[in-house]
Formats: sequence, C-alpha cells, structure tokens
Amino acid sequence: MRHHKAMEWEKTLKGVFDEIDRELEAQYDEQWPLHPSRPEEGTTSNPEQDGLFNVGAAFSAGIGSEYGPGYTVEIRISTLKNVPADVRAKIKAQVFQTLEKKLPAAFPGKDLRVSDDNGMIRIHGDLSLDE
Repeated sequence: MRHHKAMEWEKTLKGVFDEIDRELEAQYDEQWPLHPSRPEEGTTSNPEQDGLFNVGAAFSAGIGSEYGPGYTVEIRISTLKNVPADVRAKIKAQVFQTLEKKLPAAFPGKDLRVSDDNGMIRIHGDLSLDE
C-alpha cells in the first residue's frame, strides 16, 4: 500500500505529462502514421494508451546520478516509421522546456529542477510530500 500523499504527488505529475502529451499530439499528429495496434488519440480514458505519444516518468533512486533521487522522463513515439534523430532531439528539448515551465505551477513552493542526466531528462529536487 502506498501513502496517499505519494499517490497525490504522482497524480499531479501525471497531469503535467498528460498536458505535454496533448500538446505534442496537436503539434505532430500528422507527421507520422500511428502504430497499427495503437488506438487513435483521445479514444481511451488515459493519454498514455492512445495516440502517437506517451510521455511519462518513473521514479529512480538516483544511484549513479549526480542529481540523486528523482524521476527519469521517457518519451515514446508510437509509429512504425523512422523518426529522425534530429526530430527526436527537438521533441526531447521541447519536453524539457515545457517541464521547466509547468512544474512550478503544478507544485507551488517546491524546488523541482529539470536536468539532463547522461542523456535522460531527470526531474529532481524537493520530492518531499510536505505541502
């Protein structure tokens, strides 16, 4: 069983990622055909499960990271077509910048930072459950 404050914290974080997902869908949905086994964007109750993008994060204890504990961000593009490396880098930079803007509003009073950690986007800083 998980602490209710931890569940609330991660629900808020998921809300940020759902917003980013919708923004990416609106910008790139015509760029590549959707993977045949993936439902169209907006057809499920969870943006992680439909559309071209799935943007989310997983908690990491930070072993081997200069930033310590935090969340590593993953960006999945659900298509069978090749997405060029420069476009992937552009999308990653966009997610990075959007997180820098959205996290302070989602978690007021928290000192959360977004950093590049060995090629991965990492959210770190004040992960406490205090208000």
